[in-house]
Amino acid sequence: MDLRALAEEAADYLEPLRSIRRDIHRRPETGLRLPNTLARVLASLDGLGLETRLSENISSAVVRIPGARPGPTVVLRADLDALALREDSGEEFASEIDGRMHACGHDLHAAIGVGAIHLLATHSDRLAGEVLFLFQPGEEGDNGADAMLAEGALGLARGELAGAYGVHVKTDYPVGVFATRPGALMAGSATLDVTLRGAGGHGSAPQLALDPNQALAEIVTGLQTMVTRRFDVFDPVIVTVGWIRGGERGTNNVIPDTASFGATVRTFSPRSLDLVERYSRELVQGIATAHGLRADIDFLSVTDPVLNDRHHADLAERVAIEMFGAERYSPMQSPIGGAEDFAAILHEVPGAFVFVGACPPELDPQTAPYNHSNLARFDDSVLPDAAAYLAALAFSRLDELAG
Repeated sequence: MDLRALAEEAADYLEPLRSIRRDIHRRPETGLRLPNTLARVLASLDGLGLETRLSENISSAVVRIPGARPGPTVVLRADLDALALREDSGEEFASEIDGRMHACGHDLHAAIGVGAIHLLATHSDRLAGEVLFLFQPGEEGDNGADAMLAEGALGLARGELAGAYGVHVKTDYPVGVFATRPGALMAGSATLDVTLRGAGGHGSAPQLALDPNQALAEIVTGLQTMVTRRFDVFDPVIVTVGWIRGGERGTNNVIPDTASFGATVRTFSPRSLDLVERYSRELVQGIATAHGLRADIDFLSVTDPVLNDRHHADLAERVAIEMFGAERYSPMQSPIGGAEDFAAILHEVPGAFVFVGACPPELDPQTAPYNHSNLARFDDSVLPDAAAYLAALAFSRLDELAG
């Protein structure tokens, strides 16, 4: 497959892909049920004659693109869901639904997926195997990838599973620049929620109460000491407390009965995630007991780390350079702390996840509003190249195996 020619062909897709992206952006849907989003995507595949399996429980679809010759199966994926966020980007096609916004670029991912499927179907005679394309809901905290796997999405493969690939737009890279790395690419995530239960009282007589606020303060700082003293600096751990509640505003002289906090946890290895749970439970319970308090501790693992297979990451780099030149590829020196449930797919099928820059050219990638910001903006011009690249990963992997 001539990858540069594929990218040139995809350039003609800009307007239809832009239309798909903006339609989805105007009407964002969140969670596992995205009926209008999925309908818009599938309508864009009409006429291709492809086998499509829809879920009865969630808004997902598996689209099969068969090749002219039998062979292995490559899995591609695009997520579709938006965030519960009010949009303030100022885009002319901004969200029409208050409190919902495509601030992470999944609207672009949907359009990229449509473009990739059209390219694969157009050149299916060059496929030495097949491609399963997964349109996935619920990436933003609803474990949509796990839901699709539980429903048997990968079991639809007719050939041996030979690789899984996905792309994700980012605002901190110039438009059209691809980036990835072997090994850990993104963090695994978990949530830690704690409620301390004591006995309230008057602030002038703390000896007559059991103060949960004081213990909570010790725990919050103790968690940071735990990170620096119980974990290897070369296998990083992040624990960030996102909210704290203890007492009522204005009641400065009242010791409350309870105090609570919630934290997000990020690690880059499954072992560290297990240890964070163990150590944080010990720390919280120990401090609570020392203060005569009871502690309710809820530790929930959300996603595993995104771990790129080295061979597939090398393939992703070669494809980017062959298609667009070395100046359009930026090797990543370290992983990022964001989390992605594509990790669940990579756990089943070795592959690679790749970032692609989508920062509007009038903005500086170093200061542009980041993914998940209510001000986030993405440049549509990346759509054809990203679609061609995603298709090229499948062509290249199957060609590699075909010899």
